[in-house]
Amino acid sequence: MVASYLRRAYSSFAARVLDVPPRLSAFLFLLLFALLPLTGIGPYYLNILILANTFAIFVVSWDLLVGRTGQMSLGHALFFGVGSYSTALLNKYFGLPYFVTIPLALIVGALVAVLIGFPCLRVKGPYLALVTMAFPLILWNLVKFGGLSPITGGEFGIRPLPSFFPFLPISQQRLAEYYLTLILLLISAVTLYKVANSKTGIVLVSILDNELASKASGINVTKYKLIAFAISGLFASLAGAIYAHLLKLANPATLELTVSFIPVIVTILGGIGTIYGPLLGTYIYYILDLYVLEIMIRVPEEWKNVKFLAFVLIVIILIIKWPRGIAKSVVDKLQDLEEARELEEIERERKKKQKKETTSSKG
Repeated sequence: MVASYLRRAYSSFAARVLDVPPRLSAFLFLLLFALLPLTGIGPYYLNILILANTFAIFVVSWDLLVGRTGQMSLGHALFFGVGSYSTALLNKYFGLPYFVTIPLALIVGALVAVLIGFPCLRVKGPYLALVTMAFPLILWNLVKFGGLSPITGGEFGIRPLPSFFPFLPISQQRLAEYYLTLILLLISAVTLYKVANSKTGIVLVSILDNELASKASGINVTKYKLIAFAISGLFASLAGAIYAHLLKLANPATLELTVSFIPVIVTILGGIGTIYGPLLGTYIYYILDLYVLEIMIRVPEEWKNVKFLAFVLIVIILIIKWPRGIAKSVVDKLQDLEEARELEEIERERKKKQKKETTSSKG
């Protein structure tokens, strides 16, 4: 009975994953990242991967909002910062553990997304981008210098926050954090991918393609845009909350404009509107920034501007080379291979059938 079940499971896995080149590639990448820490990589490289896992959640949440609905947001740092400060404030003032504060931070992030969604949806195009960009700047001033600074700790932020695995030795904490962020990334990516390919996702794409036609078809455009804002805000808040506990502090840096620009660069680099593209783009971004231009090519402190220019130049070259995104180009190639293989199988079946007919006619 067990052997029969295992055979059926393997047959299903082979048909759904092993025989589909894009899915096989995704499975191999997942296997690689699951086994990578076991190769004995150093703590610095592990930190890069933990950071990439965390920001990948943030980036895919932006991709759902912008890549599926076309709502250009340049203020996604707002949700990241809200998630970070929500978990920190709940821990500091109410003494709640992180497994309670993080889910509450997600709810706060989704509510904030809906609240700012109403005024944002009144404008479009570059005006929408400017309006969204204003919100994290306003909150940044409030938590750093304004009326909220006595509560939020001003420029120093809220610290120390509890780590995820205080009961483990220091050497094992980073390994456990890596697997935690990888699992949360996998859950987030699969959830957002399912949403993007569900009935709701199809409606969002129809709004992106032709909003006027969607309204004429009876679709409540405002409702679906707010749903996209809420889901995106929820997962961006998750990334912010994780980031706060990894660093053991929540500070105004999570609301800075540079944080909002990360998903823009990374998504264009990987492939916008694909969900999987931003994942690859995030790893390329952090490997370039923290490994290639930090370890492989050591730049003196006084040449930091040169390092930044080199980074921008590399990203521009990659975007020019693959304008639709690196991941999208790779998947297209793999799908071409799949189609070619299907044509070969059809041709082989045709020849086999023809041979059988010839044999039977001779008999």
